[in-house]
Amino acid sequence: MAKRDYYDVLGVTKGADADEIKKAYRKMAIKYHPDKNEGDKAAEEKFKEAAEAYEVLSSPEKRQRYDQFGHAANASSPNGGGYGGGSMNMDDIFSQFGDIFGGGGGAFEGFFGGGRQGGGGRRVARGSNLRIKVRLTLEEIANGAEKKIKVNKQILCKTCDGSGAKDKSSFSTCKTCGGQGSVRRVTNTILGQMQTTSTCPTCNGEGSTITSKCSVCHGDGVVRGEETITINVPAGVSEGMQLSMSGKGNAAPRGGMPGDLIILIEEVPHETLKRDGNNVIYDLHVNFVDAAIGTSVEVPTIDGKAKIKLEPGTQGGKILRLKGKGVPEVNSYHRGDQLIHVNIWTPKALSREEREMLEKLQGSPNFKPNPGKNEKSFFERMKEYFE
Repeated sequence: MAKRDYYDVLGVTKGADADEIKKAYRKMAIKYHPDKNEGDKAAEEKFKEAAEAYEVLSSPEKRQRYDQFGHAANASSPNGGGYGGGSMNMDDIFSQFGDIFGGGGGAFEGFFGGGRQGGGGRRVARGSNLRIKVRLTLEEIANGAEKKIKVNKQILCKTCDGSGAKDKSSFSTCKTCGGQGSVRRVTNTILGQMQTTSTCPTCNGEGSTITSKCSVCHGDGVVRGEETITINVPAGVSEGMQLSMSGKGNAAPRGGMPGDLIILIEEVPHETLKRDGNNVIYDLHVNFVDAAIGTSVEVPTIDGKAKIKLEPGTQGGKILRLKGKGVPEVNSYHRGDQLIHVNIWTPKALSREEREMLEKLQGSPNFKPNPGKNEKSFFERMKEYFE
């Protein structure tokens, strides 16, 4: 398969300067970064292609040979006469393009879950993560919720578009590293000469310095501001669970990768319902007459009111179940139940008439735990009393 033109890969013209090429590469690298396109092979190939194009076009010598001979320069120059592009592997990208994703691990730090220590490639800082709490009612937890939260954080400076410079001409190539972002030192040891590479102390690995800083952000590229973020909370989350939104944390200085937003879930206690895992508990209190003769009552649920029937002779401690009226599991169709605990309520104060009636019924066999077979039932005694 024929290689694409490197200028087309980055979406720039052949007359583009170094800053335009760098900005175009940063945009492509962020778009196709493996952390944002996990498992997407096509995005991974585009990320490599962009890195390869930038390696050639960011070097004046390589770019000159490429402009003159195109891809043929490499193919026809096996002994070093080419421009050097086309053979990049993950490790090459890892070491040479840290200025896009920050940190000593370089461009593929997030992709490999780690990174080389002590690397000297170009780099920019990564924004710090932010942590916020989101309070949810039981109904929101059960059904999922969309929350719009105002977050006070570091945002890109709009005046300089996050570059930190007064204008485009305010950038100059670092004189210490020559724009490479790293410096190499050769020392003599008993084993011979040893070459080491470290981050440039002058430009801090960026490859360029600012001669005139932005008057608003003073060269940082970020300012304090407020952003409204929409959070889609899935159904079934629980107290203490953490959600993460990539790239919604603090912005990074000089156009680096923003941090993440960590969302801590906090449940608001319900007035009448209690959560137990995916089940919901409700304590139902009924008087002993309703429990004895049976009745219909309304109980609260997550979805509103529900009418249930108490059978005659319902005992205290009985548990009734409403199937599927609980909380769903996260990312699942399974939903818990609502469990109704029946509690028999006994009045603390009685009128004289009520007391006399209960005293007459006190001897009924049905007021005993195990009434005899030939004794009158509670219902028969009640009928006699009212007759």
